[in-house]
Amino acid sequence: MIRVIIADDQKLLSESLKTIIENDPDISVIDCVENGQQAFERCKEQDVDLVLMDIRMPECDGITGTKLIKENCPHIKVLILTTFEDDKSIYDALKSGADGYILKDITPEELIQAVKNTVKGFGIFSKNPYSSLVNNINAETKEEVTVVKDFEFKERDVEIMKMVAKGMTNKDIAQRVCLSVGRVKNIISEILSKLDLADRNQLASYVHKNFPST
Repeated sequence: MIRVIIADDQKLLSESLKTIIENDPDISVIDCVENGQQAFERCKEQDVDLVLMDIRMPECDGITGTKLIKENCPHIKVLILTTFEDDKSIYDALKSGADGYILKDITPEELIQAVKNTVKGFGIFSKNPYSSLVNNINAETKEEVTVVKDFEFKERDVEIMKMVAKGMTNKDIAQRVCLSVGRVKNIISEILSKLDLADRNQLASYVHKNFPST
């Protein structure tokens, strides 16, 4: 039996969702609460598999509630059910640890299936939020390329080269670009090999010559 908590401040909607979900014999709604904090408190008190969480609620919204649940009860799944499909809401929900994001215009059958699949460990997204998520990921991973004397460098590599020229250590660079020290070391080695340079001093000279603003 899948045990569900519904978090939505509209009581009529909560009861409607409860009726819809419990049409499936494998799902039981054990509580309906009005905000994220109440959902979190129930998760600490009861055996819960999934929280069906709205975003906009008084006192404690769904984003904060999701974060509390995932930080303290990481085994519990949180499925966002909302009318909001803007990029910020989607980003904030995923950053807080939500396991899925669906809109309230789905059918009862789709809602039941989304609950079941989320509990199984699948990331569930409605079409529009999913498209927005993919577009944002694609935009973030498209790096600008700088061409210097027939050599192409990704924007991140140029940034690392400039930091080397400033005398920064691998550790300092790693912290700045959010990579491991080992990864930074490998990138610098690849750059040195590509440019046929012997060491960091030669790389620094190369940067000062080709990037005058450094």
